[in-house]
Amino acid sequence: MAAYINSTGLISPQQTFGGSFLEQPLRQSSEPYLLCIEPVYKEFINPVQLRRMSRILKMGLGASSICMNHLPDTGVDAIVVGTGLACIVDLEKFLLSVLNENEQMLSPIPFINSSHNTVAAQIAMMKQIKGYNNTYCHRGSSFEYALQDALMLLNEKEASCVLAGGIDEYSPHYFDIYNLLDAWRKEPVDNLSLFEGSHRGTIAGEGAGFFLLGNTRSGKTFARLTAVHSFLHPENCSEVEAVISSFLAKHNLAISDVDTVILGKNGDCVTDSVYSELETAYIPESTNLVYYKHLCGEYMTSSSFALWLAATILKKKIIPAAVLFRKGTRQPAKNILIYNHYRNMNHSLILLQAAD
Repeated sequence: MAAYINSTGLISPQQTFGGSFLEQPLRQSSEPYLLCIEPVYKEFINPVQLRRMSRILKMGLGASSICMNHLPDTGVDAIVVGTGLACIVDLEKFLLSVLNENEQMLSPIPFINSSHNTVAAQIAMMKQIKGYNNTYCHRGSSFEYALQDALMLLNEKEASCVLAGGIDEYSPHYFDIYNLLDAWRKEPVDNLSLFEGSHRGTIAGEGAGFFLLGNTRSGKTFARLTAVHSFLHPENCSEVEAVISSFLAKHNLAISDVDTVILGKNGDCVTDSVYSELETAYIPESTNLVYYKHLCGEYMTSSSFALWLAATILKKKIIPAAVLFRKGTRQPAKNILIYNHYRNMNHSLILLQAAD
């Protein structure tokens, strides 16, 4: 069960939508969260429609349009989106208006835009895609479930091209609530120095990443998405190692065959402990180690940023200095493994391989 990544579109806290590959990563030290660098949306969306769209809709429609514009003649058969928080800002606006206006004279727009499948539905309407349309909302595994659904659609010949994406937006209320759980740094931090020292908490983030997955290669193919796997609440690092080994063995690989491992380290000394154990006891020193959350922050579908990063590494055959934290002896040319977890609850593995 595999597919080719034929196009990508990513809106993130970095300049990732104009063809740049993290040559000059953006530094931010004023707040413990990262917000997206957004394009000029009127280049992708009708300005009349744009006026009434919420920010997450603009991000989703913008990223999906960038992705589809790279292969404009490709017909999309299905749309699958993963989101951890969905349109939470619109939901908050509606609930606050209910309280503040005493349930009178409420605007219906935030309510209409607050449903979980709003982004996928708006993409379908804007692009006139009338096929399968589904949204997964399963916290830190949302994007992975969307990818698994897309792979099954392709494998079962229900579709030949699927638009798959992951999207979440920053919300001040969500930030404040999770701050009570010591999820975030208590003071502003330089994101490019996120992994220095031992600290509690990380930085929040957001992003929208979309991918065109197909059964066949094109001249612009990035990589081969070989497999996706999710699991919950492992008891210890030994169990994580066993799951990774079993996952790779199903595809006739061992950890020593992997050129590059992308880890979801986020700078929190508590949740990063499993990654640190893997680095020292399981991942060979010859393997390149890559981190990415200092560039996009922590959010439930941050693995969409990691997938874009891995696919672009395989296509360009280079690892940007901004994400390479341990240089091995192997070249990033064949196999890349992404391992990420969200708050040590939702764990996921994504295996990519060179398309040729």
